[in-house]
Amino acid sequence: MVEFIPKIALISGSTRTGSINKNLVNAMAHLFKAAGAKAVKIDLNTYEMPIYNGDWESENGVPKTAKNLVRRLKSCDGVFIATPEYNGSLPALLKNTIDWTTRIELGQFSGPVYGIGSASPGPMSGIMVLRQLHFILNRLGATTVPRQLGVGMAEKAFDKKGQFIDGRTKNYADTLVSQMLTEISRRQ
Repeated sequence: MVEFIPKIALISGSTRTGSINKNLVNAMAHLFKAAGAKAVKIDLNTYEMPIYNGDWESENGVPKTAKNLVRRLKSCDGVFIATPEYNGSLPALLKNTIDWTTRIELGQFSGPVYGIGSASPGPMSGIMVLRQLHFILNRLGATTVPRQLGVGMAEKAFDKKGQFIDGRTKNYADTLVSQMLTEISRRQ
């Protein structure tokens, strides 16, 4: 009998070098691997797409990169998204990526189990953006686990190995990982 190893995509809504949300993705990848899952980081820099515009789509069709991203997400059992909060909302990159992928289908949302998190330089830990991302994902048919992960004061949240320093934050992250893997297992 072949052992089932869940495949988890990890996406940062920020592509900036040194992004604290990339750090959050790295920390979560450690936890998913420790829990027996295969962690696959998806870099949105490799999926360039123009700002969504219906006229552009009519003339050019859906970007090939959006189609490739949909295929990749559908091949995963779970997706963890770490997003920055820009002025209380989603960054344009993440929203645009979601919008383009919905022009193809919605299986990339209804298939995998989703978990969401946000790292912020301040103490509020991205609570506004987590509400919005949760709403959007669920509206598109995603199953999003109840535990959301907010990491405030994120410049001091990770050690040199990219793992969580604070025990409370790590416990929340472990709960999110457990909820995702339990729901994935339930679906098998």
